[in-house]
Amino acid sequence: MDPVSQLASAGTFRALKEPLAFLRALELLFAIFAFATCGGYSGGLRLSVDCVNKTESNLSIDVAFAYPFRLHQVTFEVPTCEGKERQKVALIGDSSSSAEFFVTVAVFAFLYSLAATVVYIFFQNKYRENNRGPLIAPGLILPARDTEPLIWNKHMGNRDFIVTVVFSFLWLVGSSAWAKGLSDVKVATDPKEVLLLMSACKQPSNKCTAVHSPVMSSLNTSVVFGFLNFILWAGNIWFVFKETGWHSSGQRYLSDPMEKHSSSFNQGGYNQDSYGSSSGYSQQASLGPSSDEFGQQPSGPASFTNQI
Repeated sequence: MDPVSQLASAGTFRALKEPLAFLRALELLFAIFAFATCGGYSGGLRLSVDCVNKTESNLSIDVAFAYPFRLHQVTFEVPTCEGKERQKVALIGDSSSSAEFFVTVAVFAFLYSLAATVVYIFFQNKYRENNRGPLIAPGLILPARDTEPLIWNKHMGNRDFIVTVVFSFLWLVGSSAWAKGLSDVKVATDPKEVLLLMSACKQPSNKCTAVHSPVMSSLNTSVVFGFLNFILWAGNIWFVFKETGWHSSGQRYLSDPMEKHSSSFNQGGYNQDSYGSSSGYSQQASLGPSSDEFGQQPSGPASFTNQI
């Protein structure tokens, strides 16, 4: 039996059934789709310039562009329809900053999700034990070799929580910036806008047309995956927070006053019983002498009779 089958039969991958690991696995896949659909894009458009003098026409002008969308560096030559002169035209715009930021966030999110998923699957018990911190019961002192690993790793869940919050924010900012950048790319690569840059197309006698427009479906998909990643990371904040030491310490702080209240109530009842028993005893003690005194009262009249 191969190692993967042995791990699966041993129940190692049962952690994927829990929300924490399951969402991390989804984040891993969605991050791949996000940077693959954006970083691997290459497209283009084709234009046609039909001059009055057919020998000067060019019916197939290809304009190619790709990631990271530095469109101002994309140049191509078109006929001027004025002899053999050629015009060098460049696209307008630069969306490289938003595109590269989006892909960078996706790549780092992929790497962190991969590492976190491996930890959740293969080291889940150690992850959760260390997040609780060193719990020392009254009268119990753990050896130094047992407490040091716990102290060293007890903030693992806290760091995971902080990184999850940071990536949620980065996905929101990166996706929003890339959505705006993609809108600028669509405008700059619109064939109608590109035809306006050609001097030959400003003459009514020449016929300029767009043969085909660029296909932006994969770029639209990248924006969708960007916001889906934000939803996944933001939704995973709660599940990661439940594994932190802050959450467990908060629960202990909430349970301590209740325990103190119940213990004080029990002590109060015990003291009341002891107080009742002691007061009853003192009452009996004080009642004893009064009964004795009452028994000695007839001696007075008896001695008076004898004197008479």
